[in-house]
Amino acid sequence: MRAYYFDNIPGDQRLPHDSSRPVSTDTLNAIGLLHWQIPLDGNEAKIDQVAAERGYKNRDTISVTKEGLGELYETKIKGFFEEHMHEDEEIRYVLEGSGFFDVREHPTDAWIRIHVLEGDLLVLPAGIYHRFTLDTENKIKALRLFKDEPKWVPHNRSAATDSNSYRLDYLNSIGVGA
Repeated sequence: MRAYYFDNIPGDQRLPHDSSRPVSTDTLNAIGLLHWQIPLDGNEAKIDQVAAERGYKNRDTISVTKEGLGELYETKIKGFFEEHMHEDEEIRYVLEGSGFFDVREHPTDAWIRIHVLEGDLLVLPAGIYHRFTLDTENKIKALRLFKDEPKWVPHNRSAATDSNSYRLDYLNSIGVGA
């Protein structure tokens, strides 16, 4: 995993958009992100340990490829790249391929781009604004972990979402307040 500030230059979202300004682990921790690098070989015990520690009870696998999604591919990629938040943590362990998670830094509201690769386990806290896109390899397969029944409800950024209780709880948890 590599994190840096997004350059905000228009163009293909799948390109690195690297501003050459790295983001430290301390900065990621300050906005509530967690990360582990877990080798693919023999990963089961470590994944189970993280799941038990964080209360993840369910899991499934998602594959995002042009071949797998067919005509829905472009629509799905555009939807993932809309700025949104969830009322649950978003937990992804990359099994194959790679992609970018962009998250909002607070209080600056700048985009931080996180390039995830095979073996990266990333946890985005409930209430953080983020988006996702593939990189130029155009494929990712990830294990998704859930505290309860699998669900994925995006709440696109808006005035209403800004006052969502999960959003407000997130801001309070990182010391920003509402």
